[in-house]
Amino acid sequence: MTRIAAALVAACLPFAAFAQGWPTKPIRFVVPFAPGGSSEIIARSVAHELSTQLGQSVYVENKAGGAGTIAMGDVKQAPPDGHTIILGHVGTMAVNPYAMKSHPYDVNKDFIPVALLARVPNLYVVGEKVPVKDMKEFLALAKSKPGTLNYGSAGNGSAGHLAFEYLKMRAGVDVQHVPYKGTGPMLQDLLGGRIESTSAGAPALLNHIRGGKLKPIGVGTAKRIATLPDVPTLAESGFPDFETSQWYGVLVPAGTPREIVVKMNAEINTALQSSSVTQRYAADNATAEIGTPDQFAAFIGAEQARWRDVVRKANITIE
Repeated sequence: MTRIAAALVAACLPFAAFAQGWPTKPIRFVVPFAPGGSSEIIARSVAHELSTQLGQSVYVENKAGGAGTIAMGDVKQAPPDGHTIILGHVGTMAVNPYAMKSHPYDVNKDFIPVALLARVPNLYVVGEKVPVKDMKEFLALAKSKPGTLNYGSAGNGSAGHLAFEYLKMRAGVDVQHVPYKGTGPMLQDLLGGRIESTSAGAPALLNHIRGGKLKPIGVGTAKRIATLPDVPTLAESGFPDFETSQWYGVLVPAGTPREIVVKMNAEINTALQSSSVTQRYAADNATAEIGTPDQFAAFIGAEQARWRDVVRKANITIE
């Protein structure tokens, strides 16, 4: 063996040993939105189970702002050792690249997809005092008062922003967008009557619906959901082939060893099948997604192609 070959082998040994030993310290799980939304609910459910499996704390850190770019930029710079992960989302991964003129990361070069965690139904809801009972009445009200009604979202480029713009485009209505720094702050204003409507993931809305504070007027998925069997889908409300849902997955900084990515994927898939996660997902109508890193990468690519057209047709821009 030549000296160069011997040196390369020696260099790889610690790397392989490190990959096998992962994790060696607590894992920082960054969520690019404020507390209170579907993203945090999904992240905390999985983080709790992973902490038990791995014997190391997996702690959630909410880092809102910049339509997710602040958190993505932060994690991009983190050491690629598997101890900093981020919650990927339709907004950060499939909307920002087309709605922003520039942002501090390249979704396809600066991050490695690890695992798709969940798909969550988008619901369309209005505040309890809005004088409508279904989507037909809401759209009629919006058409009678163009530019007067408001809808809130977790921020520019969020899944809710995209879902409502898609509805506006299909229905031909003018409802004003009010972006917030997360679903939690937005819900405070919706519940307080300062805005009239929103589209967001089911987990963040269901308790308020059950309490009578919000009225569901539409489901974004292709089929009705078990928790709200009487609420029609948008397809049933006159918009054939209408479908929109939120999704969440785990990504790590580029350069993270493949061995760690594969091991992390296996641990996440195990967590997704645990009773604590499946029960929480069922309560919130979230669907677990079991798959490989390559399958998650292909899914992201398909979502980028799908939402690119919506962003351009709806002229969605994020400053």
